[in-house]
Amino acid sequence: MNGAAAPEHLRILIAEDVDLVAEAFEALLGTEPGFEVVGRVARGDEVRAAVDRLRPDVAVLDVDLPGATGIEAAAEVRDCAVLLLTALEGPGHLQRALAAGARGYLLKTTTATRLVEAIRTVAAGGTAIDPDLAVEALRSGPSPLTEREVDVLRLVGLGRSTEDIATELHLSRGTVRNYLSNAMTRLDATSRAQAFAVAERRGWL
Repeated sequence: MNGAAAPEHLRILIAEDVDLVAEAFEALLGTEPGFEVVGRVARGDEVRAAVDRLRPDVAVLDVDLPGATGIEAAAEVRDCAVLLLTALEGPGHLQRALAAGARGYLLKTTTATRLVEAIRTVAAGGTAIDPDLAVEALRSGPSPLTEREVDVLRLVGLGRSTEDIATELHLSRGTVRNYLSNAMTRLDATSRAQAFAVAERRGWL
């Protein structure tokens, strides 16, 4: 974590779809001196409007939100710092979060002290990244999959057949099979299902 001193008074927006978790975050942050929770939303596609309306200094977003993911929501926010919280450990999620403009990325298992420190850090213009996730992201490198291979594997995860994938993506069945074969090779997988599982676990989908 790094950065200059944070403002003395911080306005915070929380985006979390599980009420119990959202209430716990609000209660925790509301007791921190200088913190004010100015609003809560339960959907990713509500974040941008809430930021425009409430003008928070920091938006604390769950990655796994309905409507739009926290990463997708972060890409639309430019007027406040974004700190993402996640239960997903795949290095690809971190890489996409940073590409979307997030300044912080922590696991939901983090301590209350680290969360508070991270909020102050990102508010001051610094970054707050879970160190274990950062190391794993460096070790794994960028996704080896092409954009089209990602599209195909996502549909595999939805249970689509080769014919269904070809129809949905406007491709021939042979082309779909080639994409699947290439993805399996890149991921050292022996089946399309295993390729999907590996890519999903690593956060590459």
